[in-house]
Amino acid sequence: MTPVLEARGLIRDYSVTGGLFRKAQNVRALNGISFSVEQGKTLAVVGESGCGKSTLARIITLIDPATGGELLIDGQPIDIGVERLPSEMRQKVQIVFQNPYGSLNPRQKVGDMLMEPLLLNTSDTAAERREKAMAMLTKVGLLPEHFSRYPHMFSGGQRQRLAIARALMVNPRLLVLDEPVSALDLSVQAQVLNLLADLQEEFNLTYVFISHDLSVVRYIADEVMVMYKGEVVEYGSRDAVFGNPQHEYTRTLFAATPVTDLAAIRARVERRRAAGLGVQVA
Repeated sequence: MTPVLEARGLIRDYSVTGGLFRKAQNVRALNGISFSVEQGKTLAVVGESGCGKSTLARIITLIDPATGGELLIDGQPIDIGVERLPSEMRQKVQIVFQNPYGSLNPRQKVGDMLMEPLLLNTSDTAAERREKAMAMLTKVGLLPEHFSRYPHMFSGGQRQRLAIARALMVNPRLLVLDEPVSALDLSVQAQVLNLLADLQEEFNLTYVFISHDLSVVRYIADEVMVMYKGEVVEYGSRDAVFGNPQHEYTRTLFAATPVTDLAAIRARVERRRAAGLGVQVA
């Protein structure tokens, strides 16, 4: 089976302007990154700040070109530095950012925000766009009356649900999730992670999940890629990486990271619901 996403020796260099007495120089943010993700699977990318995670995300989402190497989506080589991509290709990859409020237009109603990708990329009628937007609101656990509200009227968890809904409006093959739950309360994190798991199963989505939270990674990932200074230092199945990390950096990273038991959080939420205390969807 052809992977949905494949990287072969990706390199990304940035030119740093020199000062008055220094020459400009190149800084290598990514140095030979290789991996692949099969359809319906989740690759988690972990590492400390500055390791190259965000740079990799910008290349995968076709925002920045790679300096070297090869990026393939559904087996098709992609290089936005030398060719203009058709809109169909850009629709295949969508991103959900860490801060849901910062990624939503505060002056745009939810319905308009969800229908906009359809207006730009499809020939759907206004009625069809509205129907699809309403259906997507339900898919992410929100209500029809939310259609006419503004982003500031929602909680953080609800805003992230809206960001996920918007990303899914054009039926992408690949979703890049850049720290999607790190700004949320722990109980809300569990709800959003459950939603992502349900959506992945329903739509057979492929995820690249970028995070520094190892408890979240352990819950959602099929494979884990550990990055350090622009390079991959460990890459394997979740159970192999967590059960027997091979690289010293991976062991140090695991030892230095507080672990939150998301399974315990989910169990507590379910107990509250079963007891009839009610848990508000966030």
